Amino acid sequence: MPSSTIVRHSLHESLVAPLREMILQGELRPGDKVPEEQLCERFGVSRTPIREALKVLAAEGVLQILPHRGAIVARITEEQIEELFPIMASLERLAGLLAGARASDADIARVRALHDRMMGHFENDEEADYLRHNRLIHEAFFDIAGNATLSAYYQQILTRIHACRFVVRKSRAHWEAAVNEHKAMIEALEARDAPRLADLLERHVTGTTAGIAHAFIERSQAAKRSEADERARTEKAPASRAGRMAALRTS
Repeated sequence: MPSSTIVRHSLHESLVAPLREMILQGELRPGDKVPEEQLCERFGVSRTPIREALKVLAAEGVLQILPHRGAIVARITEEQIEELFPIMASLERLAGLLAGARASDADIARVRALHDRMMGHFENDEEADYLRHNRLIHEAFFDIAGNATLSAYYQQILTRIHACRFVVRKSRAHWEAAVNEHKAMIEALEARDAPRLADLLERHVTGTTAGIAHAFIERSQAAKRSEADERARTEKAPASRAGRMAALRTS
């Protein structure tokens, strides 16, 4: 019996990381229902370890588990932006200080290569690939910083705000601003100017990235209002036609 319990625990723990990655990659987006049956088939497991893994992600604030409806990917709110983005900015600032001081020539070359590929995707208007390399660059700063606890906190916050950073489409102005800030970051890293890199990363999160997040929420809310208006018009139209027919019959 104890052996069986340990195996089951290990199985659901092993599912947490790939499920989190599906969210970070945008495969599961805010508001999406988590498809438990498809996940069982994908990972070759029963519903029990899937549901246990979903509970772990719900405890992190990544998912919401709704009674009789299963789990959905949590939506970001204005309140969460105000709460989480300053934390993310502080984490990135510390990562910049550590990475700027610790970076080896090989580390710098690796980040430069990621930056150059990201710029190529920007110039070709390939936003999905741009966003993927953008995320890899930020993760590289944490990797170079060499602090496992710092990286763990970063990943936890990142999973909660993923859609506003590395999934959502940007306006052209926001995209160009982000690119210019990244150019300054790579220059600071290559100069091993740790304080400047830290300042740039912090301002990047509190400025451009937070602006993208607010714009994302505004667009989401506008889309929901539009859908609600369309449903109201659709529901009203049959009633109006019924009223006109009744008027014709009594006239």
